[in-house]
Amino acid sequence: MKSKVNEIAISYSGSLKANLLPKITCSQSAADLAYSQWNKETIELHETFKIMLLNNANKVKGIYEASNGGITGTLVDVRILFAVLLKSLTTAVILVHNHPSGTLRPSEADKSLTDKIKKAGELFDIKIFDHLILSPDGDYYSFADNGIL
Repeated sequence: MKSKVNEIAISYSGSLKANLLPKITCSQSAADLAYSQWNKETIELHETFKIMLLNNANKVKGIYEASNGGITGTLVDVRILFAVLLKSLTTAVILVHNHPSGTLRPSEADKSLTDKIKKAGELFDIKIFDHLILSPDGDYYSFADNGIL
């Protein structure tokens, strides 16, 4: 008797051609794009963690919401995050989350998670370009610009 299993798939919607995808050139362009895609009705209510999937030309293939949490934090399952990165053939990623309080200082938990993701990325040759913290008014903090990535 032959065993059968389900195929697990992820998908993204949209039909933009590669030449129309937005290109990330600096932390400001990444923050502007992330903020423009954020739900403004919830950005100051709870934390959300997203990943910006990039191709080899630093063009954004898509944005994936990895976690939706509470007022002061959100849990990110790094295994699920990398399942998405690997299945989508992403070569680089920008991590993004919001601080509903508007405080742009990264917590120790933010730094620890970033380090964990960075180490995992090295195993798979996936570059972690930045980790951005967004405030409800659109300001941001860049781990890369502040030398802690």
